[in-house]
Amino acid sequence: MKSNPVSYQSAPAEVGVYDCEIRLKFRLLEEKKALGDREQLLELLLDAFACGADEYLEPLQVYVTAEEIPEVEASPQMRRQLIRLRNSNDLA
Repeated sequence: MKSNPVSYQSAPAEVGVYDCEIRLKFRLLEEKKALGDREQLLELLLDAFACGADEYLEPLQVYVTAEEIPEVEASPQMRRQLIRLRNSNDLA
C-alpha cells in the first residue's frame, strides 16, 4: 500500500501597519554606572523586563496597545517594505 504525500498549500500571510504603545514601570536593582548611556539604558531595561520578575526587578505597571492603521499613514520606506513582504514567497 502506497501513501501519497499530502499537498500543503498555505494562504498568503496577512501583514499590516500598526501603531504600538508600550508603557512599563518597574523597579530595578542595578549599578549606577549602567544608567548613563540612554541607548544602552533602554537595551538594559528591556532585557531585564524580558527576563521577568525576580529579586532584582519588580514590575509596577504594564500597558500595551496595538492598533492597525491605514497603510497611507506609514512612511514611504515602511510602505515599500510592506509591498516587499506581500510579494515575498517567504511569508507563504
